[in-house]
Amino acid sequence: MKTPGTLFVVAAPSGAGKSTLVNALLEREPGIVLSISHTTRAPRPGESEGHHYHFVSHETFRRMIDEGQFFEYATVHGDMKGTSLTAVAPLLEQGQDVLLEIDWQGARQVREKVPDCQSIFILPPSRAELERRLRARATDSEATIERRLADSRVDIAHAHEFDFIVVNDRFGDALDAMLSIVHAVRSRTPLQRVRHEALIAELLGKAPGPLA
Repeated sequence: MKTPGTLFVVAAPSGAGKSTLVNALLEREPGIVLSISHTTRAPRPGESEGHHYHFVSHETFRRMIDEGQFFEYATVHGDMKGTSLTAVAPLLEQGQDVLLEIDWQGARQVREKVPDCQSIFILPPSRAELERRLRARATDSEATIERRLADSRVDIAHAHEFDFIVVNDRFGDALDAMLSIVHAVRSRTPLQRVRHEALIAELLGKAPGPLA
């Protein structure tokens, strides 16, 4: 019997290092597919269509909302971001693990649709370090940085809604924590009972079949 894939949701305030951690996690765990979100913001230097985001106009995004094409969507830092239904549901049904890199608003919508999703919130080690990281990007205006710092308070106020919290102080430690979460989730009894049904039956001296 094929088990459905696990949906991982990762959120954080801007500047916490979410994207860097997610990219490193995906390199270490090739069995997880990153869902590419749609966004109305312009590409940053080094970003490319279909790899980092699907960059669309506000008009296109609103049309997709009207047509019910989104699994989740929200306005984040003045821009609209969302995950299309076709980027998630078919993969999960095929048994593929999927990771969504979204914000707390989208995560709340996802939990309503997939209650057994596994959500991780990433915190910076301090407010001073959060501001330092935002300024180190050297891609945002002062007004944008100030808005992101203000928005971070709202984001962090929702950290308690997530299954796991990881503090990104030392990058290696934060990555190890995220890998541990993934490994623990994959080792849950309901998943392993189905995946190893034949082995358990053999160890019990029984014919393979539903386990009580």
